[in-house]
Amino acid sequence: MAVKQAPRPLSFYQALPKVELHRHLEGSLRVKTLMETAAAYNIPTNGIAALRSLVQVGDHDPYTYQNILSKFAVLRQFYRSPEIIERITREAIEDAAQDNVRYLELRFTPVALSRAGNFPLAEVIDRVIAGAQAGQDAWGLTTRLIVSVNRHESTGLAEKVAHLAADRIDKHIVGLDLAGNEAEFSAKPFVGIFREARQSGLKITVHAGEWDGAANVVEAIEELSAMRIGHGVRVLEDQRAVALALERAIPFEVCLTSNYHSGVVASLDAHPLRHLLDLGLNISLNADDPSISNITLGDEFYLASERLGLPLSVLGNCIAAGARAAFLPKKEKTALLASIQTEFSSWINVG
Repeated sequence: MAVKQAPRPLSFYQALPKVELHRHLEGSLRVKTLMETAAAYNIPTNGIAALRSLVQVGDHDPYTYQNILSKFAVLRQFYRSPEIIERITREAIEDAAQDNVRYLELRFTPVALSRAGNFPLAEVIDRVIAGAQAGQDAWGLTTRLIVSVNRHESTGLAEKVAHLAADRIDKHIVGLDLAGNEAEFSAKPFVGIFREARQSGLKITVHAGEWDGAANVVEAIEELSAMRIGHGVRVLEDQRAVALALERAIPFEVCLTSNYHSGVVASLDAHPLRHLLDLGLNISLNADDPSISNITLGDEFYLASERLGLPLSVLGNCIAAGARAAFLPKKEKTALLASIQTEFSSWINVG
């Protein structure tokens, strides 16, 4: 896996056909759109440079999860109308399409999107669905939606969101996600909600083993019926957790730059991606919050290959793993995998 390879430009990795399973809508807003929204709603910004410092991780920022959460707190001021919510959804899909993402699962938090305008949760969800349909139609990027609830918010809100999501399974929504601050808030209050959601037909993914340890990965799999783990890189802290993930072939949605920016790893070079792969864990690569981290998914593939030394064949395995883990019916998943592998095979020769 450590074979030295000739350098390739970023454009090569941006052109690779990719699958994205872990991208937050609220972390995908264009700064240009934020500035236009600020002008329309008289939101003070003190200029684009000052705004960037509030919504993107800078070189002089502390690399902590608290800093990441502070970016989301600022971004919540901008969800001022249902039209804006629909627009940012379309734009997120456009940006992914331009990075040659072939299949996208875009997750969003209805409670966060609703608060700036006190919008009904159902309206917020329906606007994201409308934006996803418009983006998919315009860019030809198959897009499915995952609804997120946060650990630090009430179970009552989470239950309401889960029910609204289940009612819209035939309208782009495929899954339910538990996100938020796992270092300070337990997942246990949400166990019943997530089990019921899975019984209703929603697929389950859970942020775990990112800002806290491997025990949360075990809890997500055994208690919340997680079918995938968001991040999960701290699974390595406990051999029982690793064994459980291997036994059940649980897919991990790994996000390299985000793990660095949130302080999960001390440096990009110290990221355990290669160790995770060497153990045989089921790994896909994802961007998480591309606007907050000021990256594309192509950047993550560039980093994995050019800095962490993964050969092109292993990147191909990660892309295929993403396709296999997609929250799609079997027939659609098989077609996606075949299409991705056919397109990727041409890049083996190019690379």
